[in-house]
Amino acid sequence: MEIYPITVATCVIRGTDARPGRTRSVAPGSTAARHLHYGRIRLAPSDQPVAVDPGTLETGLVCLKGRATVRAGGERFDMQPYDALYLPRATPFQVASSPDGCDLAEIAAPVDGQYPMQFVSFAELERDPALHFHAGGPSSGRTINVLLGQNVQAGRIVAGITFSEPGHWTSWPPHEHTRMLEEAYLYVDMPAPSFAVQLVYTNPAEPELVTTVREGDVVLMPQGYHPNVAAPGCTVGFLWMMAAVRELDDRQFGVVNVQPEFAGSASGLDRGRADAAAITR
Repeated sequence: MEIYPITVATCVIRGTDARPGRTRSVAPGSTAARHLHYGRIRLAPSDQPVAVDPGTLETGLVCLKGRATVRAGGERFDMQPYDALYLPRATPFQVASSPDGCDLAEIAAPVDGQYPMQFVSFAELERDPALHFHAGGPSSGRTINVLLGQNVQAGRIVAGITFSEPGHWTSWPPHEHTRMLEEAYLYVDMPAPSFAVQLVYTNPAEPELVTTVREGDVVLMPQGYHPNVAAPGCTVGFLWMMAAVRELDDRQFGVVNVQPEFAGSASGLDRGRADAAAITR
């Protein structure tokens, strides 16, 4: 299995929320992604609907701002912030804006199988302790929301949103899952001047990537551990997007390798893992 090196050129994409319309920022070939695709659909109230034919890609749509109406397979889905929608491969869809405009993250990966379309209401998700829970210790507290996880049948993609407490670490203790899942973080809900510091490394003594991140930036993790920390007084929020290396077989939750030096640290994820084998974000 080919694993791409960790470099700024292939792993860091700035300002992916800067352009209107439908844009693509992460894809195999142009970045360190092997299977993962990511883009945005940003529409003003007066914009025409956007039609998408995904071909062999399964797709996850996550509403980040505003409201949108998505039509697919003869059904209509009204989306508001942090609602998610899973769309099977070979399922064309149309996104229309509301009077408030809309901003959606589009996550995709190629699959051979056909899986059922499913809408995930964030309001309902917040009432499910298997999908919405607090994790971490005194300096690594965060709230985890599993949007497209064990609650959705899919071939490769997995996604959710994590919000840290001010100045705290997330993805702690440091872990990696390169052999099963590739990952990217899209930083969200971090109004200026908020920022965080993201690390991605295989060698703790000489990290390959240490960079500041702000809302709209994306960092890919083709391999290695990937903790981050919010600036004092700021929170770090990120949409985590993953694609399984092997369809179905590697789409497993909570299977990670913790950095050996921190293997004895309490992650605070025991409840989520016991309740629903939650992904350790």
